[in-house]
Amino acid sequence: MPDQRKHRGPHPLDRQLFDDEAIPGLREAVADLSWLWTRDYAIDSSLKLVGDRYALNARQRIAVARCACSDSAVVQRGQHEVSASELSGNELWIDGYNVLTSVEAALSHGVILHSHDGCFRDMASMHGSYRRVEETVAAIEIIGELAASFGVANCRWLFDQPVSNSGRLKTLLGKLAEERDWNWEIDLVADPDPLLAATDRIVASADSQILDSAERWFNLARIAIESRVPNAWVIDLS
Repeated sequence: MPDQRKHRGPHPLDRQLFDDEAIPGLREAVADLSWLWTRDYAIDSSLKLVGDRYALNARQRIAVARCACSDSAVVQRGQHEVSASELSGNELWIDGYNVLTSVEAALSHGVILHSHDGCFRDMASMHGSYRRVEETVAAIEIIGELAASFGVANCRWLFDQPVSNSGRLKTLLGKLAEERDWNWEIDLVADPDPLLAATDRIVASADSQILDSAERWFNLARIAIESRVPNAWVIDLS
């Protein structure tokens, strides 16, 4: 069945799964999982242990896993994070789907997770397919306007070529960049992650594996959501 979604909004059960009563338990679960990962417990077995202890359903376990990280990861990522003032005159490499879907989800009132490392992450899952939603253009414009306001010299967007509709999204970004006179390069590559992890350019991403290797990174999704989506549904599990 084709994907007919028009928004990247909340799951039908999210209001119940992430209501005020659920938040304290989820925060404790993130703290416990982070404690276990700090001590090098196996990822999958520790997540099962914590999920079972707090009787979390599958979606809550995903949220907890996306929010948790070891103490050493928090320190290491913090040491390599750059501020907006450091973007002026520099090139910014953007983890395309990672950043874009988070801003789309925020505009759609989907769940945005404030994670242990300070990043904002969404609950969206593409499963090899991307579908443009009503908030896509607005999300791209927010990112572009922020990059321009920070004085970014050039944005290089990297998208997963195997993901369906990547070509159409590239065309859309190119059209918007031309209309706004933004200096953008949009590349479709087999796997953006190793490129983003290895570059000496500033990277915009909230992907944990990329952040653990990136020389310099910028918390673009969080800045975009905090500054331009004031009504976003942000759940603080940090």
